[in-house]
Amino acid sequence: MLVLHLFKRSLPVFLLATSLAFAETPKVVEHDDPIEVDSKLTLSKVIDDAMGKYPDTTWLKSLEDEAAAIAKRSRSWTAGAAQASLRFQEATSGTLHYVDAGVQVPLWNLGQRSAESAIARQAESSGVAQAATIKLRVAGLVRGALWDIALQKIRYDQAVADLDIAEQLYAKVERRVELGDLPVADALLAQTERLQKLSTLTQAEAELMHARKRYISITQSNKMPAQFAENLVALQEIQHNHPVLVAISSQIERKQAELKAVKLIGSGQSSLAVGINSDRGFNDPRSNETESFNIGVNIPFGGEAHLAPQIAAVHVEMSKLMSEREQLHRDLEQAHHEAEHNLQVNEAELNIANQLQQTAEEHLQMMQLSFSVGEINLMDLLKIQASTQQAVLNAKERAVILERDKALYNQAVGVMP
Repeated sequence: MLVLHLFKRSLPVFLLATSLAFAETPKVVEHDDPIEVDSKLTLSKVIDDAMGKYPDTTWLKSLEDEAAAIAKRSRSWTAGAAQASLRFQEATSGTLHYVDAGVQVPLWNLGQRSAESAIARQAESSGVAQAATIKLRVAGLVRGALWDIALQKIRYDQAVADLDIAEQLYAKVERRVELGDLPVADALLAQTERLQKLSTLTQAEAELMHARKRYISITQSNKMPAQFAENLVALQEIQHNHPVLVAISSQIERKQAELKAVKLIGSGQSSLAVGINSDRGFNDPRSNETESFNIGVNIPFGGEAHLAPQIAAVHVEMSKLMSEREQLHRDLEQAHHEAEHNLQVNEAELNIANQLQQTAEEHLQMMQLSFSVGEINLMDLLKIQASTQQAVLNAKERAVILERDKALYNQAVGVMP
């Protein structure tokens, strides 16, 4: 009894100290990752800017250079580098000289130059398709980061509101304990509730900072659009113009062009040889004292066996790409189904969550009145209050998740903002 009496005497001082400590919502962790919300900034602009800074785009310039190099080769009049030859022969007597000079030029086989030009066009188209695929990937990262921020912000705001409610309840309990209307244990219970809400707020604040940092890392910017909700583009099935499918199809078409060009090499490159001969001597009866011009054509044959491994290698690469395309199509169909199903589920869940929120809030109002007149104890009130706060949070989260799922659906079917 003496201990209880001493505790009651010191309780007002304790309550005053703790109420001052929680008079404002404390920022427990000083670390901050600020983001500026720009009302003029659009989602598409964010994606374009992030695309320009994304690491995977560094090799796209190499694809452009490769296509330009192939196109330059296809415009050449010769199928390869020309060769010049010079041969000098002198008799041991020093009175007779032979000089042979010539140039040998590799020629395009029939249709080979056009096939090389087709490879250049396919290489250029493939580069454009690869860029579109990377941009879609970047869009998915930006979409996910933005909606993660929105979701964490909802949880943070709810944690702030819950802490405020806990502090208000604590103030009421404090007053009633001072008046002798409630036992001291209720003050400790209210204090515990408030500390738990502060802990929840600290964690929510940390998750919000993490979400912001992820967005900054992806976009390399600390500005985000004020509005980034998307209209749903509903499709019955994955379209063939999906950027991922277009990209891999362009690679297959390039391999087909390469295969055609390899086959046109045949047994090898024909070549044209042009040369001159000079036969000069000084008082030597063997000398013809002549100048001659010669021209010749070299036509290889019988080289199919040597070309076969190269053709087979291109076939292997093309077959592998075809298998990857089929697997990608299946993966995209599965992602489309899951995105569509998530939309339906979350829409139904949102309706249920809204009803639960309304019911919980009405119930809480009744129980708050009952607590004020002493019909229920604090423990029961705290349980009902926690249940209501969770119902409110669930409803808010479901609203954000439904909007996020619209963006993820568009991402799955390959629709850009």
